[in-house]
Amino acid sequence: MAQPEPARISPLHRTLEGERRFIMHGVPWATYALLRDSLDDGHSGLRLTYLEGSLELMSPSGDHEDLKTLIARLLEAWAEERDVELNGRGSQTFRREAKLRGLEPDECYSIGTFADVPEIAIEVVISRGLLDKLAVYAGLGVAEVWVWQESALTVWKLAGDRYRRRTRSGLLPGLDLEHLAGFVRPRVQQNEHGQGLPRLAARATQALTDR
Repeated sequence: MAQPEPARISPLHRTLEGERRFIMHGVPWATYALLRDSLDDGHSGLRLTYLEGSLELMSPSGDHEDLKTLIARLLEAWAEERDVELNGRGSQTFRREAKLRGLEPDECYSIGTFADVPEIAIEVVISRGLLDKLAVYAGLGVAEVWVWQESALTVWKLAGDRYRRRTRSGLLPGLDLEHLAGFVRPRVQQNEHGQGLPRLAARATQALTDR
């Protein structure tokens, strides 16, 4: 019986202005590690994804950062209301030399004590990625990857060495991700509807905790 094709993050949106991607192949692990360490000054803004010798460099757009920030605020507010011990590490670098993998998630969390890798990683997909980030996450051992794309949040749950699509999070089963995704919109759309980020987050949190 043929094996199913592995899950991939496959964005459909065009690349937004201000967001650039570049890929290099044949990059040794030591070069990647040195480059990542040299950029860890908190000001570069570059995200690096490394997969078995290929290295993608990405500068996120303003829309990208607005969306990932809003998702994080909504999730953290929901967790606080529900007394869930959710610990975040933002876009911390995670890498594993033995698997030749490394990246920075848009946001990441663990329930309770934070271990070597997060239990949940969040990815906002606007422009087409040049590497298979789910393959990187699988090698790192991240239990769930939540992908926001085209106004929807999809959960990918690690099963063995690949991800399977799920309708809800197994780690936070009480959270209605479909409902949460309905409140996630770029800042320009928030302004068009007369709702700044704090006001929108407060409204969404109330709706989510009432469910």
